[in-house]
Amino acid sequence: MRASPEPERQDERAPLVVIVGPTAVGKTALSLRLAARLGGEVVSADSRLFYRGMDIGTAKPTPQERAQVPHHLVDIAWPDETVGLAEFQELAHAAIEDIRRRGRLPLLVGGSGQYVRALLEGWRVPRVPPDPALRAELEAQAQREGSAGLVARLTELDPAAAACIDPRNVRRLVRALEVCLTTGQPFSAQRGRHLPPYRTLRIGLTMARPALYARADQRVDAMIAAGLEEEVRGLLARGYGFDLPAMSALGYLQFKPYFEGQSTLDEVIAEIKRATRRFIRHQYAWFRLSDPTLHWFDAQQPTTPEEVEALIRARL
Repeated sequence: MRASPEPERQDERAPLVVIVGPTAVGKTALSLRLAARLGGEVVSADSRLFYRGMDIGTAKPTPQERAQVPHHLVDIAWPDETVGLAEFQELAHAAIEDIRRRGRLPLLVGGSGQYVRALLEGWRVPRVPPDPALRAELEAQAQREGSAGLVARLTELDPAAAACIDPRNVRRLVRALEVCLTTGQPFSAQRGRHLPPYRTLRIGLTMARPALYARADQRVDAMIAAGLEEEVRGLLARGYGFDLPAMSALGYLQFKPYFEGQSTLDEVIAEIKRATRRFIRHQYAWFRLSDPTLHWFDAQQPTTPEEVEALIRARL
């Protein structure tokens, strides 16, 4: 007599919907609709939304939208503070667990590819706080010698890290050296992966590049009309200078020459639009259309919200 097959085990990992894509593609609108219809709450994976007072230039969800759907990891730090990858992971895991325990559906939403991948791929990120003096020293070295000096120094301390970091990425080189010099241990030895306990459904939003660029340009114009110049002026008046990492964000750093009397507002607007297009290309490098883990949807198709909702209900 043949034994009856064992019942299939139910996947008891916490469900997590992930919505990614380039800036201005419509992630916020889709997440609000899905959260309202599926009993969900949004966990932001956009590093620019962490900082209080930086609302217009980051296209932060409005108070009305946040009253409609709870948002987590928004307005959690001041612009002179830093929310690194390790802290983001801890806060995001805690928020997802809190949402799950209350019987709600967590939606991880954002365009910061490094933060999304760090969470979903379980990167073990060194929990080493920034050392402003050391960081300033390393950045000064990069300005004097270019990145080659940093690469040579990192190669001596941690050849494995030096081999996998793009030599053009000065910020990552500085961080790797900072960790090595602060802890006395190789940066690469403090990294690893431990997959988190989530049953994920990953949604990617995209659209034809000309249409996306036009939409991004329109959003920049809307930000200017909404008072972006005044927002930046207010941040500077409160002592938040352009040397801060938060103030290097898209839509803020481009105002530096304007407030130094070296460019016009029209030139600033044009540079923000150019920088936004570069940022979009950078985001597509993180979220590849060929990625088999992502279900891509055309944001211009009117049926996309219904199709995404149907997919979530079928899979999760």
